[in-house]
Amino acid sequence: FGGSAYQHSLMASRINAMTHIAMHDALNAIKPKYSTYVFTGNDIAADPIAAVAAAAHTVLLHEIPDKKNFLDSTLSQTLSAIAEGDAKTRGISLGKQAAQAIINDRADDGSAGELIGQIPPSTTPGVYQPVPPFNIIFVPHWENVKLFGLERKDQFRSAPHPSLNSDKYTAAFNEVKEKGKLNSTVRTTDETAYSKFWYEFSEAGWNRVARTAAVNKKLNLFETARLFALVDMALADSYIAGWDAKLHYNFWRPYTAIRKAGSDENNNTIGDLQWEPLENTPPVQDYPSTHSVLGNAGAAVLARLLGDNTAFTMTSFTAFPAGSTRSFTSFSQAANENADSRVKAGIHFRFSCEAGQEMGNKIGD
Repeated sequence: FGGSAYQHSLMASRINAMTHIAMHDALNAIKPKYSTYVFTGNDIAADPIAAVAAAAHTVLLHEIPDKKNFLDSTLSQTLSAIAEGDAKTRGISLGKQAAQAIINDRADDGSAGELIGQIPPSTTPGVYQPVPPFNIIFVPHWENVKLFGLERKDQFRSAPHPSLNSDKYTAAFNEVKEKGKLNSTVRTTDETAYSKFWYEFSEAGWNRVARTAAVNKKLNLFETARLFALVDMALADSYIAGWDAKLHYNFWRPYTAIRKAGSDENNNTIGDLQWEPLENTPPVQDYPSTHSVLGNAGAAVLARLLGDNTAFTMTSFTAFPAGSTRSFTSFSQAANENADSRVKAGIHFRFSCEAGQEMGNKIGD
């Protein structure tokens, strides 16, 4: 993809949601506690651990068949701790049935399609143009993928972004130009650190937040299964709804805006033809920030189920130095830092992050 590969984080969010729905539905088919999502079977004699393990394995094997050896060995390891017998056999069977129910539900859900789309060149101010190192737009069809929980993809579509000659646009332009520049002299050491920390794909980061919180809170199997199913449904829908808004508004990224500021008919925005962001700009439109949508959607679900003022510490795939941690006193504090990181990384305008956070809160709720 124009000099660098790009991981399919949107497909990952879909697979995460399917996997955790299957696990949740299998568990609640043994001892009904919460409403199931799609599976209607039941077996009170099935072993719950065998059921959730088989459910996860079946979904993942269907979606990522080239990982069969790894998945088989992981399933075998889990099942080996369960005593042989009728309950175990029934658990495995029930788990496979729950998995098949969500696999069938997601068949032809619109997720299959071309990974890359081409963007017609445009000289119109404000119109999205690809940003190096990418020369494409990533999975443009994703706005039409079947939703997990929302009623419509545009249910919470962001209000229009500020006009290019507005004070709000000018302020956001100047902020990202100064704070998000590759070698910025006004970005603090801590701002640089959290720009890198939160740069990883959101569905990975917010599943780690959920996992950390579930362990810290000592949640039981039912609570954990429900937490992950709801968090991952929210994250998956956030990408779909976010893509809908992004493609609807087709707004340019800071890189393009700053380099082409001479064309925006705003005398208060001064261009810089050499400007580079701290981090690479993802290959999709600016408004709204889906990173912010996912962060707030995940945080909203976690706060609703566990209480917002839940302290946690974690690392990330992109933490620098590697393995370094950050600590938070609440999910909302983490979501605010997550959104702010995109401005400090030079890849989003402030108003795009604010719009993303607002959409994320609505989806999470």
